[in-house]
Amino acid sequence: MAMPVPVGGPESPGAGPVLAPAGGLPAPGAGISGARSLRRMARAITSNRKATVGAVLLLIFVVVSIIPGVFAKDDPNAEVYPRSLGPSGQHLLGTTSFGQDMFAQVIYGTRPVLLIALGVGIGATLIAMLIGVAAAYLGGLWDSGLNLLTDVLLVIPLFPLLIVLARYLNGAGTVVMIVVITATGWSYTARQLRSQALSLRNRDFLEAARVRGERPLYIIVVEIIPTMTSLLVASFLTNALYAVLFSSSLQFIGLGNPNVTSWGTMLYWAENEEAFQTGQSLWIIVPGLCIVALGAAFALLNYAFDEIGNPALRPVRSIQRKRVRRAK
Repeated sequence: MAMPVPVGGPESPGAGPVLAPAGGLPAPGAGISGARSLRRMARAITSNRKATVGAVLLLIFVVVSIIPGVFAKDDPNAEVYPRSLGPSGQHLLGTTSFGQDMFAQVIYGTRPVLLIALGVGIGATLIAMLIGVAAAYLGGLWDSGLNLLTDVLLVIPLFPLLIVLARYLNGAGTVVMIVVITATGWSYTARQLRSQALSLRNRDFLEAARVRGERPLYIIVVEIIPTMTSLLVASFLTNALYAVLFSSSLQFIGLGNPNVTSWGTMLYWAENEEAFQTGQSLWIIVPGLCIVALGAAFALLNYAFDEIGNPALRPVRSIQRKRVRRAK
């Protein structure tokens, strides 16, 4: 049996020699570590202006959603003010035709939208990760069965399906909206993750794990998934972006809970009250711009993580800078 041998380099004080695995096999978790991938993501965000703008936008929305009372003192649902007032020092965006403070509704409407985005982003990515990676690594009947399930969801138009489900669950709240969008929106991400996992299936560090006798679950969770950190984050951002758009669209056409204050329900009531015709254009414009800004934040961040996974997308300027540095 081959014995472990010391690997080159001086020993640290008080520590024994670093041993290489027997037979020259890679050590457990020899793929790209999750910490290394996170450092690459941080560098991608700070070195990319678009990603930096996206991170700042997202941070602003997160802060507003956590402490909305700091920014808006009024109750967003209180119908206690004169109706259809224009912008003023007391009501920055004016009041609705029901006598509600519009600025307070925009501020307090941030939290439900972010909860749906984060909930769907995490849930859909986890489901896609388990199904896509498991199908690629296990192969055989597992791959065929999971692929069939993925293909069925891929061929069904997503938004009409969401309309049907939301109509059946009329008046759905935030939790139900998260569950519905998550259950129907993971298939495309699963196909992406399966393709990535297939490219890793025969890598040396996975072969070494199989030779060591590791279980498939261990190999999937410890060996494969940490090498896909940047792709998983990009998948999360994509799912969160679509969750913002889908949930706001469903609420706008009246398939959400109209009593929950969010940007989508603001648009629903503004459309019902003919806001443009009555001179209350801010009732539509401001929540619409908020949806666009939050979607842009996720999209700009996703751009940075696409660059990590695909070097061809990296800006020409950064490549030129590296060449100049090497020449020096």
